[in-house]
Amino acid sequence: MDVAYLVTPFLAWLVAGSSKFTVNSIRAKQLAFGLIGYGGFPSNHSAIVSSMAALIAFKEGIDHPAFGVALALAFIVLLDANSLRRQIGKQAEVINRLQSHSNEPPLRERIGHTKIELLGGIVVGVITAYLVHLSI
Repeated sequence: MDVAYLVTPFLAWLVAGSSKFTVNSIRAKQLAFGLIGYGGFPSNHSAIVSSMAALIAFKEGIDHPAFGVALALAFIVLLDANSLRRQIGKQAEVINRLQSHSNEPPLRERIGHTKIELLGGIVVGVITAYLVHLSI
């Protein structure tokens, strides 16, 4: 098995996660450990799935069936991150307002991604896949 298929999504996740932590820390003007997780720029999820689709395109070509499968998976993940998970975040905001006087811990409101955050993840994923393809 070609190790590039194992390394690439991990590297894309690492690069996107490190970038997200840096961006969030700059915005918060402190180390942003509390902001680690879903949401933010760039999207880890889009970086991971786009890195695999891009790597398959670089290594096997866009006419390979695996590229079609990877592309379909990427679209599902991107649509989910932009629509469903953003709606869940909006619901969490309302629930947190309603239970503001309770002892329950607040729900995480930052869950989904904007289109710019998704695009940032796609760019990270494609660049990572290209660099891995060149080096392995």
